[in-house]
Amino acid sequence: MKKKILFVCTINRMRSATAHEIYKDDDRFEIQSAGTDPSAKIEINESLLDWADSIVVMEKHHRNTIRKKYPELYETKKIVCLYIPDEYDFMDKTLIELLQGKFEDVLRRGLL
Repeated sequence: MKKKILFVCTINRMRSATAHEIYKDDDRFEIQSAGTDPSAKIEINESLLDWADSIVVMEKHHRNTIRKKYPELYETKKIVCLYIPDEYDFMDKTLIELLQGKFEDVLRRGLL
């Protein structure tokens, strides 16, 4: 069974959207992405969090937002932070390399 991964950043237009694009056709996963800000392309919600087996956030404040707004779901989900700052454009070559390197490392280490 494929692992359901939710990628989260602030407005779901650069980092999480790029991660979604990179991994959407990966046979290992089902992928969704969302943002924590009300202006996000897809704003994070209870339904998305409930769907996900694991949540991958780009910065600590994304994890904190989930903990604050959805404490019950926060307690039951594996959440990993990649520590990728908001300084890249959608599908930026450096962002793709960072996302793949950090996400694959998280997988290798069995954190999800």
